[in-house]
Amino acid sequence: MTHAVSCPVALHPDGAPQRLPILAHPSDGLHLITGHIRNGERADASAARALFEQSGLETRAALVLGQSDAIVDDEHWHFALCRIAPPVRARWQHPCPDGGGQPHRFEWITLAQARSTLQGPCQRALNWIEAAL
Repeated sequence: MTHAVSCPVALHPDGAPQRLPILAHPSDGLHLITGHIRNGERADASAARALFEQSGLETRAALVLGQSDAIVDDEHWHFALCRIAPPVRARWQHPCPDGGGQPHRFEWITLAQARSTLQGPCQRALNWIEAAL
């Protein structure tokens, strides 16, 4: 069975250089923020929800960028550009639902930093994002 995954593409509001919010998981390294699309939920709404629930970043508007089956086997990824509400900090902590409420660390990194840091599915997703932008 294929699972539907949303991936919010939230670029830092100052725009230059292009930066993404990255989750620094305590035991699993750096990751893009992702969420599972609920039954009947639109991809853009799922991306905005995942971004807020996991990082605390609020989306003002979301636009579907596209989708891919080439990120993870048996997953259908949906990407949505999320315009976030300022202000934003360079680094912050937010309690993640999947971490039992424990705070996870987040930071903004440039696309170039992400290319040299992210691995596996996150690297494939980043390649998709860069091609779409």
